[in-house]
Amino acid sequence: MTTATGSGEGFGLVAWWGLSPALDLQAECPPDAPSRGDPPELDILLLGSVDARHVLRTLAQAPRWPLRRFNFFVLENNLEAVARQILILNLAFEPPEKMGLQEKSETFLELWGNGLVRTQVAEYIRAQSQRMRRLLPEPDDLAAELPQLSLEALKFRERDSLEAVFTFWAASEVEASFPLSRLWDSRLRSYLGSRYDARSGVSDWDLHMKLHDRGARVINSREFRRWRETSVAFEIRDASAYQLPNRTLASGRLMSHRGERVAVRGYWGDVATGPFVAFGIESDDQSLLQTRNGMPVKCAGEISQHNVSSLFRALLAAREEASEAEPEAEAEGGTPGSDPAGSRPFRVHFLPLGAAPTLHHRSHFCSRFHLLYVSCGMVHQLSPELGACVAPGGRLVVELARYLVDLRAKQLDSFSDRVRELAEAAGFVAEPHEGPPETFARFSKKPQPVSDELQPQDGPDLCQKAKAPPLDNLIPPSESLTPPSEASEPAPSGLLRPALPPDAAGMLTPPLDSVTPPPEDLSQLIDAEIDPLGMLTPPPGDPTPAPYGNSRPAPGPEDSGMLSPPPGGPANRVP
Repeated sequence: MTTATGSGEGFGLVAWWGLSPALDLQAECPPDAPSRGDPPELDILLLGSVDARHVLRTLAQAPRWPLRRFNFFVLENNLEAVARQILILNLAFEPPEKMGLQEKSETFLELWGNGLVRTQVAEYIRAQSQRMRRLLPEPDDLAAELPQLSLEALKFRERDSLEAVFTFWAASEVEASFPLSRLWDSRLRSYLGSRYDARSGVSDWDLHMKLHDRGARVINSREFRRWRETSVAFEIRDASAYQLPNRTLASGRLMSHRGERVAVRGYWGDVATGPFVAFGIESDDQSLLQTRNGMPVKCAGEISQHNVSSLFRALLAAREEASEAEPEAEAEGGTPGSDPAGSRPFRVHFLPLGAAPTLHHRSHFCSRFHLLYVSCGMVHQLSPELGACVAPGGRLVVELARYLVDLRAKQLDSFSDRVRELAEAAGFVAEPHEGPPETFARFSKKPQPVSDELQPQDGPDLCQKAKAPPLDNLIPPSESLTPPSEASEPAPSGLLRPALPPDAAGMLTPPLDSVTPPPEDLSQLIDAEIDPLGMLTPPPGDPTPAPYGNSRPAPGPEDSGMLSPPPGGPANRVP
């Protein structure tokens, strides 16, 4: 069997890293965005950002902008991505006396993009997972130690599943429970099919004829081929040092085995593009992007290491600046800051899985967000209901599938057209663009017309709620509680309620001018697959979640060849 070009199977069912460079989200927000509080607050909603790269770059670039407080609301479709972002953010703000800049940068790249890691990185993952497993059941301790993270919006069962993820990461039996080398090879065999024996030539073709043609020329053939073969993208130390599997890349699914559902763990992530795009193809230092004799002087791994080190250096400088300003604040009678991010206060709020279609029902989310970011794997969540959560004049940034090597040029154009249709249906207007294809599609929220009263032909606002009638109209006086004798007779079957005398009806029925009819649903939720062939998101399946993930069942374990049943045999079967 040969995997057809354009199938999108190389993207996988679970996204572990983004397919676009990291953005400074503050630069994407409208410059005149209305803010509240002191300092002004900036509310940003991210759907499927998966790796916190946009959050880190926004915080690193914050000193270039006026002082603002950031509220990041993160919504994912699986709890493993939530756990990875918690671990990544915790690593990013490790104090310098505990972890140096170079060690932090190397640990970040290995944890984030390597399938195999060094012993030191595996020990760090295990130690931090044990810490998070201890903090999750204690909200007060979690808020005290990690004040920049908020898990309050998660459901209780999601918190329990999140604790199970950290418990698996903290276990000592690494090789037996998650043999990533074998799972990676099985995933590659399933993806390439009959082309597996020519996988070296396939990787060169995908790199030179697709990624290089789309702008990622700094990705080196050697590093790309090594990642395709071994899952190691960033080989900073000796190759023999990368031996232990990166447990943060494991995900759970419910599989059908001999007629029964079995919970299994495996690797169902990307094996086509790689983690080089996020930090490795762009840089503020243009000298890293120079070419000599038509060849880049630096590869994507070196550029990634430089960009990540610069990012952590900027965060450290902001922290030191805040530490120096703290004694002055105390001397002036102010409250000393305790935010580990430094002088730019922020908080990351993790929302429940699948909450996108119902966010507009919560009054504190209606017309709140200044920026909405949607990844290419979550575009199907873009709807008028979600657009109602963006403030008038707000911005929408959608990640396109430019660096998804499985897609042809015609499919990329179809995907972009579909994104534009969904954005316009959600109430956004495309921003003008001239030149080569972009990595992101940018839109602005249509301004709402100002009127004193809602006209029927304009349609009700999705966030508008019916006004409650006055309480004095709903509560009749005590003498009207006893109905007359003739009203106590059973009513005919065709009537919905017994007839009331005119005076009682007037007391129970509020005046017409005090009642606003409930809003009608103007549009159905757009939940169709966005990409042409349904390759960016898994098709809808059984809604039953795995023990610690939000996954769908598959036909059978023999179809994937990359399953790793948890130890314990039948005891782990899900009835």
